Amino acid sequence: MASQYPNPQVSPAHASAAPVDVIASVASDHPSRTALVAECGTLSYAELDRRANRVAAWLRAQGVGPESLVGICIERSFDQLTVALGVWKANAAYLPLDPSWPDGRLRMIVEDAACAVVIGRSEAVERLDGVDTPVVALDWDTLPAAEESPATPVDSDALAYVIYTSGTTGRPKGVEVTHGNLAHLIAWHNDAFGVTADDRGSHLAGLGFDASVWEVWPYLAAGASVVLATDDVRTSDVRLKAWLIVQGVTVAFVPTALAQDLIRDDWASGAKLRYLLTGADRLLGRPRAGLPFALVNNYGPTECTVVATSAIVPPEATEKGLPPIGRPIGATVIRILDAAGQPVAGDAQGEIYIGGPQVARGYRHQPAMTAEKFVTIDGARFYRTGDLGSWRADGQIAFHGRVDDQAKVRGHRVEPEETASVLREHPAVRAGAVIAAPAADGGDMLVGYVVASDTATAEDLRDYLAQTLPEYMIPAAFVRMDELPMTANGKLDKKALPAPSDDNALSSAGFATAQTAAEERLVGILEDVLGRGNVGIDDNFFLLGGHSLLGTQVVLRAGEAFGIDLTLRDLFQAPTIRQLALRIEEVVMQMIEQMSDDEAQARVAG
Repeated sequence: MASQYPNPQVSPAHASAAPVDVIASVASDHPSRTALVAECGTLSYAELDRRANRVAAWLRAQGVGPESLVGICIERSFDQLTVALGVWKANAAYLPLDPSWPDGRLRMIVEDAACAVVIGRSEAVERLDGVDTPVVALDWDTLPAAEESPATPVDSDALAYVIYTSGTTGRPKGVEVTHGNLAHLIAWHNDAFGVTADDRGSHLAGLGFDASVWEVWPYLAAGASVVLATDDVRTSDVRLKAWLIVQGVTVAFVPTALAQDLIRDDWASGAKLRYLLTGADRLLGRPRAGLPFALVNNYGPTECTVVATSAIVPPEATEKGLPPIGRPIGATVIRILDAAGQPVAGDAQGEIYIGGPQVARGYRHQPAMTAEKFVTIDGARFYRTGDLGSWRADGQIAFHGRVDDQAKVRGHRVEPEETASVLREHPAVRAGAVIAAPAADGGDMLVGYVVASDTATAEDLRDYLAQTLPEYMIPAAFVRMDELPMTANGKLDKKALPAPSDDNALSSAGFATAQTAAEERLVGILEDVLGRGNVGIDDNFFLLGGHSLLGTQVVLRAGEAFGIDLTLRDLFQAPTIRQLALRIEEVVMQMIEQMSDDEAQARVAG
């Protein structure tokens, strides 16, 4: 186990250089070092730098420069990270666009962000057809053969990236983060965890999740290697543990649900993992004694560059109760204030305010919201988190929930009102509300309450929401109501809303059994993944308790069973067995059409 965790409040002295310039120096001084590792092979710092220079040269030729925003709609890959680095070399900022998002959300964010250009696969060009922003398919054959890095250093106040988060107004909001913000996160991380060129960090998160920033740039700035995980690794603690060991990963950030499984496992003495990082407001459980690594819990909103507090979680034999969220990192300043804006006394609860060099610039194109959430206290700039906390005697912070309705669903901060506003637009819904309820992993799940026509089904509502919202923002259950309970002041009475049950659930499609061999095979896969029986071919996977982590298992197993490549997006678009079987048939027929007669006959016979 890591013997010591440096004081998270240490203030690094080398946080001034922009990350892109630091990475360029590594490529110049140590060109043969391995920068990226994936199933497909490795990429050296020299090759990463050369490819990024080509992207930068092309972008500059398109007029992209300081404060320009470039969308990146590419899956986790060498190309994705190379393009992001190339955007920085062009003195621009990147906007991550997750290819798994529905078309409606991609379009909404691209249009709101006012990108100069979007770079993606050819599929992204088709999906974003008609938006005002130019959308270009990445083609290495047409990019200029630029070898030299741009000579102009990047200013620390320049925009580095924009990440969109859920919004209370019914639309997502873009958080603008500067190179200076990111430089402080990188310097703290590499100091706190002793990162050197010999380390290997894991990259599991999607680019649209701010944890990806933390997983990638600190290690590249240290001359270390970043190991990219495949989707199947991200869905099982058994596969993830084996992958971490085989890949020799030394520092890994892992979603809370998986981290809570990993800290209960037996680990081989050969594991090189030193620190297992996670981010849980409410971490259920502590590591057992004797693990070869330290578990570190972290807390921080996107508006404060991923991490604001951090601390090692002692083994279960050392301390009881829910672990705290840690102490302020680096030069971060935390204030816990009461409703009057005054510091709370002792261990009293109050709202957490975060100040220091990692506080983001603000919300893109939303000056009023920026002024509301980014406030000045005693001449210094602070972000109002909306989170409730209290000081412990040891200087750590205990988390006590929210001052508002914001939820945290599988690591994503979600405003239920954004989901509710879309839900109320459904033609069959006369009134609707969405609230957060406790989930089994210690986080939240969303529950929708609707006053709707008799013909409305849970599948109808989910399909409607899935046109514009990512999967984690769609309610896990829908409750039918005759009317929504209101308080005397005319506001929704959340305390009067019933818990979801079989008696009040919005009706689903009737039970239908499998009619084909493909449907029978899919029934077996879904029942095994969900751990339940009696799955009908018209039952919606996500309304049966499925989510993206389980969905990845479904598409991988279905792909293996039918000898084809499926993606999570296929499952989002075809969430019932009947629909998924038709999608599989479509993919198989497309494959057969491209085969020779002999290959096609062999495929059909097999």
